[in-house]
Amino acid sequence: MDPIALPLLIALIAVALAFDFLNGLHDAANSIATIVSTRVLKPQYAVAWAAFFNFIAFLFFGLHVAETVGKGIVQASIIDPQVIFGALMGAIAWNLITWGLGIPSSSSHALVGGLLGAGTAKAGLSAIVWNGVFTTSAAIVLSPAIGLILALLLVLVISWIFRKFTPQGADRVFRKLQLVSASLYSLGHGGNDAQKTMGIIAVLLYSQGMLEGGFHVPLWVVLSCQAAMAVGTLLGGWKIVHTMGSKITRLTPAQGFCAETGGAMTLFLATHLGVPVSTTHTITGAIVGVGASRRLSAVRWNIASNIIVAWVVTLPAAAAIGALFYWISRLF
Repeated sequence: MDPIALPLLIALIAVALAFDFLNGLHDAANSIATIVSTRVLKPQYAVAWAAFFNFIAFLFFGLHVAETVGKGIVQASIIDPQVIFGALMGAIAWNLITWGLGIPSSSSHALVGGLLGAGTAKAGLSAIVWNGVFTTSAAIVLSPAIGLILALLLVLVISWIFRKFTPQGADRVFRKLQLVSASLYSLGHGGNDAQKTMGIIAVLLYSQGMLEGGFHVPLWVVLSCQAAMAVGTLLGGWKIVHTMGSKITRLTPAQGFCAETGGAMTLFLATHLGVPVSTTHTITGAIVGVGASRRLSAVRWNIASNIIVAWVVTLPAAAAIGALFYWISRLF
């Protein structure tokens, strides 16, 4: 590799880790919104709790999601530093826009959109790995739907099991259980989301001939990405916490437990299958599910519908920004 490329490679890895940090910052609400809104933990303790489980997630999951992002969205053969730069800047720009507006959009799909935009800007539609894109697109619909259904079922089961408890007694039990469900969701968050950045860095290294023995994710990349996400989560994203924790629907500790557990089950399944789903979509679906279990009017559907619009717009918006930054990078 020529000496000019090495500083560029290091800079791109730094940008990727910055995206991972912003992912944690942007998506902190996914892991802690329910335990903050139900007052189980104060915000500063909640983010520390979530950050710890974000970091250790690599101990529990394989790297299937990283492989999907690295070589299952666009052809690995067309990857170069300009494509990676465009993809990362598309995702970062969209994350910052939605973070500033307090909209819980998907960092995951912003990254996929940025990668698609930059990849097609370079090589046209032939760059796209359609199977991977279709799977990821289907997850936009399926992950919140599965989260909603699982959370709703958990509410029904929990309501039957604890039917003889007083409200105060059930509240005490679920304040403790919510610590478990929040840790599980944070594991799922770290396991699925951090791997997307791992895939980007790994395919960049692969494109530069720096991986021996074929495409894989080096341990230093794994640890760097998990740490960057954990630090981002530690700093939190309070505007989105407010939206996720109270604007969609009001939650009790039992409902918070059901939402987090249903969401965690969805993330564990997706990560095992190597599908890069959105933790934002998943927990939102689960929160809507527990809110609707009381009555449909308990859900503030205008807020939920605004979030859904952001989901639909994320892929094309991030793709357009990614393509723009790819073309800008070609000027230098």
